[in-house]
Amino acid sequence: MDLFDYMRENTMEKESPLASRLRPRTLDEVVGQQHIIGKDKLLYRAIKADKLGSVIFYGPPGTGKTTLAKVIANTTSADFKQINATVAGKKDMEEVVNEAKDSLGMYGRKTILFVDEIHRFNKGQQDYLLPFVEDGTLILIGATTENPYFEVNGALLSRSRIFELKPLEKEDIKELILRAVYDKERGMGSYHAEITPEAADFLADTANGDARAALNAVELGVLTTDQSADGKIHIGLDVAQECIQKRAVRYDKNGDNHYDTISAFIKSMRGSDPDAAVYYLARMLYAGEDIKFIARRIMICAAEDVGNADPQALTVAVSAAQAVERVGMPESQLILSQAAIYVATAPKSNASCNAIFNAMEAVRTKRTMPVPVHLQDKHYKGAEKLGHGAGYQYAHDYPKHYVKQQYLPDGMEGSVFYEPSDNGYERRIKAHMEWLKNDEPEMK
Repeated sequence: MDLFDYMRENTMEKESPLASRLRPRTLDEVVGQQHIIGKDKLLYRAIKADKLGSVIFYGPPGTGKTTLAKVIANTTSADFKQINATVAGKKDMEEVVNEAKDSLGMYGRKTILFVDEIHRFNKGQQDYLLPFVEDGTLILIGATTENPYFEVNGALLSRSRIFELKPLEKEDIKELILRAVYDKERGMGSYHAEITPEAADFLADTANGDARAALNAVELGVLTTDQSADGKIHIGLDVAQECIQKRAVRYDKNGDNHYDTISAFIKSMRGSDPDAAVYYLARMLYAGEDIKFIARRIMICAAEDVGNADPQALTVAVSAAQAVERVGMPESQLILSQAAIYVATAPKSNASCNAIFNAMEAVRTKRTMPVPVHLQDKHYKGAEKLGHGAGYQYAHDYPKHYVKQQYLPDGMEGSVFYEPSDNGYERRIKAHMEWLKNDEPEMK
């Protein structure tokens, strides 16, 4: 490192954001994540013993993935290299690999490569790292906000341990907030700031498990608030509310939270819990989810989980889908709420859903027999001469507008695909079908 590099690093350390300056330097300074770095846990012991193998840290933003990598960098005797997958290319990886080979060959020292946002690497880039991870040239630490089972190659996964980081607890974030305000060495202590318990509590709660969001708010509050007559900067609830105006919602339209939230939304409607359904609807709307996507899911739920127990549910859902396209936000939240609550509170039956699945299975596995002759169309040219339609009994010519005759193909007589439940309108359907079939009408 030359003089300019040294000066640049010192300047960056002083001028970097508060969240970066406050990163823990040792395991004992880390707040939260005790489920993986508690003193009796594997990761804690491996870091302390400097025996870490390849790992992938997976979790939402602000939960400490990069922090843990920095702690490892401060405790390991191995060379530590860092690249960011959003900007790094194959050339950068080749340089790291060559340096790692030299270090291992000349000094017997291993190299730890920290790849931030590893899910940004394409398959080819990930494949490039594989042989060097496999032969021990590199110890890989990957950090990702995306589910690694979807975004990281299976070969790399099989050679790595995956540690999932959870959103920080409210009390953990409060501890970081107080450290940020009063720490004179790396925090904002030299500004003589004070924060009220109400303000600290509000920021910790609103940050929603994201430590970075809370610390950014603290830094903004201290830097933009004038000193009072007593020479101190007072961070009260009003200042805190201005500095973190919107709760940080962990939601990525292409990530886990998207799928988890829509899954919870559908299951809440299916489970007849309108409060949970409208809550998950609010979370999606707050995060900016596509209202047309939400409407489509409500339509599917109306058909799949309500079905003929309340045929009106699908009508409501379809009307809602058409309405949101014409109205847009913010009024569409009212329409979606009405539809979601209707579907959630409607009687449930998946009988019609099971019917098509059962019928599809029969089509897939059984021989496809011809349509019975009497059901065939006799109107196209020459069909009647071939006997098509002969013997068909017109249902409206009989009492109750019903006549017993074969409708399924030969060999499938008596097959049952649709079995109405006893819920809602399907109870009436079931009774009606029994009334038709058990009281044989006479021909006129």
